[in-house]
Amino acid sequence: MPTTHVPLPGREYDILVEPGILSSCGTLIQGLGLRSRCALITDEKVAAFHADTTHDSLESAGFQVSRHVIPSGEASKSFACFAQLCEEMAAAGHDRASFIVALGGGVVGDLAGFVAASYFRGIPFIQIPTTIVAQVDSSVGGKTGINLKQGKNLVGAFHQPVRVLIDPHTLRTLPGREFREGFAEVIKHAAIRDAAMLDELADIDPHSPDVPTDLIARNVAIKAAIVIEDEKETTGTRALLNFGHTIGHGIEAAVPYGEMLHGEAISLGIRAALFLSEKHAQLAPQVSRKILALLERFQLPLTLPESISTATVMEKLSKDKKFDTGRIRFVLLRRAGDAFVSDQITPTDLEEAIEVLRGSGS
Repeated sequence: MPTTHVPLPGREYDILVEPGILSSCGTLIQGLGLRSRCALITDEKVAAFHADTTHDSLESAGFQVSRHVIPSGEASKSFACFAQLCEEMAAAGHDRASFIVALGGGVVGDLAGFVAASYFRGIPFIQIPTTIVAQVDSSVGGKTGINLKQGKNLVGAFHQPVRVLIDPHTLRTLPGREFREGFAEVIKHAAIRDAAMLDELADIDPHSPDVPTDLIARNVAIKAAIVIEDEKETTGTRALLNFGHTIGHGIEAAVPYGEMLHGEAISLGIRAALFLSEKHAQLAPQVSRKILALLERFQLPLTLPESISTATVMEKLSKDKKFDTGRIRFVLLRRAGDAFVSDQITPTDLEEAIEVLRGSGS
């Protein structure tokens, strides 16, 4: 099966991608030196489809499993839900020898990972991502966290998983909107690191739930390579993964959590970043058109709703972690596959880009 090794010193792990891998997850966790007690954390929607298979596989491999189900949606990335999971784990008798399995999308992975980073000051965890966003992006790299009302992921920790198991068949149970939103992150990866993938994505059927295994594996490899180079965002390389995310996160935080899906907000953020890349990095307009056509192909939004004010987006993105001592660190494209971090983008530039989103994205 396609395997990507992440050789971080003292924190190395493998990412395995294979259709049907969920039913053998217990066996694939054996040999990692983990003790027998396991907390399976998932959400209500994912639990209905995949919790029993995962639970049974873990028990068949000899692990004692407690199941913890959170409400689905971004609102669960909260202190309240974090505390509830910690209390439930303590009540179930988990200690520093236990480990966590995070089964779900980015919300579950981020939250369960933060619990793992904090419970008994840190216990191991396994990522089993079930959405495209989580499979190609959030399950890889060790970023965990919860949201504040001021913005996304403002509280958290770097805590690498000990293994990531990716089963593309889990994507078959996603509703269409949740399925398609994940391609915003795939398109982002192609834009910043793999120009050839942009052409290949034009041949992917946006309505087919059977995503090619090699496409997922290539995206994992892109994310892993950047994480290996800059695990904790100290050199600036990992910041390239924020292409489309500065304004995207501001838009996502400007509405009630869950009203706009992450990938939908990032689609808008990518369009804004392309505008600024043409203006400040001489990106060729035909590259922008190619990327925008892909976003449109996957039915991702390119026009900002009038109900979301520019002032609100600016207020929200000013709280984002991508602001460094008040300076804006904004990712631009020079050309397809060639991204860089600029500190030359001004608040006026951001406001202009947000206003551009109010016009047609075609």
